[in-house]
Amino acid sequence: MRFNPRSLSLAALAVATCTLLGGCLQPPLGMPDERTLSYDGRSVVPPDCAALRRPSLLSDAGIPRQSVSFGCATYTNLAAQIARPADIVEPVPMGPANGAVAANAVLRYQTDAVTPLDTSTSRNQTK
Repeated sequence: MRFNPRSLSLAALAVATCTLLGGCLQPPLGMPDERTLSYDGRSVVPPDCAALRRPSLLSDAGIPRQSVSFGCATYTNLAAQIARPADIVEPVPMGPANGAVAANAVLRYQTDAVTPLDTSTSRNQTK
């Protein structure tokens, strides 16, 4: 098989185009996004699933399928998992990275000197 620089450059162009456009694409019209979550000053408020409901465009033997609330479960679960709800309104800035700590973790992994899990927690106790 001969090396063809033109096909390689076309492939690289196709990959670069897909990568760049992938981050720019928006969800389809009417689909929920991060704006479905709100903050009431104390906690994250999950979306109203009835407001997200969309009628199904499909049918089974002429009987219409149930409507679907796209994103309801995803955003409800996300609202329940946010540890610090104020981060939605005003996130805390990240501190500087500590390269020495990261390098030490990689070295421990490579030399098989990983710190074992703490077995005194209730999660790891067997009955």
